[in-house]
Amino acid sequence: MEYILFFVLGGLISVLSGFFGVGGGFILTPILLLMGFSPLQAITTSLFFTVGTSLSGITAHIKLKNILWKEGLIMGTSGIAATQLARPMVYYLEARGWDDIVIPFMYIVLLAYFAFSMIRQGKKSDEGVIAPESFSVPKLMAIGFVGGFASAALGVGGGFIIVPLIITMLGFNPKKAVGTSLFAVLLIVSVGFVSYAVKTEIDYVIGLMLIAGGLIGSQFGARLTGYFQNKEMNAMLGMLYLATLAGAVLKLFALNKTGLAIMSIFIVYFFARSFVKINQAKHIPKKG
Repeated sequence: MEYILFFVLGGLISVLSGFFGVGGGFILTPILLLMGFSPLQAITTSLFFTVGTSLSGITAHIKLKNILWKEGLIMGTSGIAATQLARPMVYYLEARGWDDIVIPFMYIVLLAYFAFSMIRQGKKSDEGVIAPESFSVPKLMAIGFVGGFASAALGVGGGFIIVPLIITMLGFNPKKAVGTSLFAVLLIVSVGFVSYAVKTEIDYVIGLMLIAGGLIGSQFGARLTGYFQNKEMNAMLGMLYLATLAGAVLKLFALNKTGLAIMSIFIVYFFARSFVKINQAKHIPKKG
């Protein structure tokens, strides 16, 4: 029964991953912490899961032509270098017993910033916004580096940092940002997972059940982007950050069940909103 729960959890998280381009680990790591996993186990399991879901999500976004390959490669390469700097820091914190406080606190700081920036971005109209034809290589490298460092330090794909930064700083179209981020994330988490797996024992059956659910969910999530406007996607991403932020804060106060309840409420809201959007699209008369 426990493994079925992780299968369902993997599917739900992967729909969000495919929709928002956040790699899945950004949502899974705080949930695993709230479920009682140690920080190192949560990080390694989340990276393992993110490798699988990123692969699946990328195939959907290739069909949708949402990936800018050169930009994704630049960010991914820079991010890989950053993972090798972050990993020793995590082991240092774990050896001194500081990981249970420092890692959730790092989540809180990052989530608070990105929740604010994406909700503000979601208030802007899509009209008259033209995505640039080329992007700054130094900025792409810097964003990839930050995403890679966060990936290895927090057990996330890095997409939850990369997506809002390339939208707000570089002017990426949100749908292109999602696809390109997933490609960069795949490069980053593959190296990050191997680095941790050498020293950290995890339950690979749980990981495989999460991935099995994820292989279904991420395909569906990528297709859902076609039912939403860019500003709606930005606003909902901000709401996801707020829900995850609440979970991270409550974890510090040992209110794990309350944190899980808040994250569950957002997931229910997301799927209800998506169901309404799909139904509305079915009733719109086709032209011609």
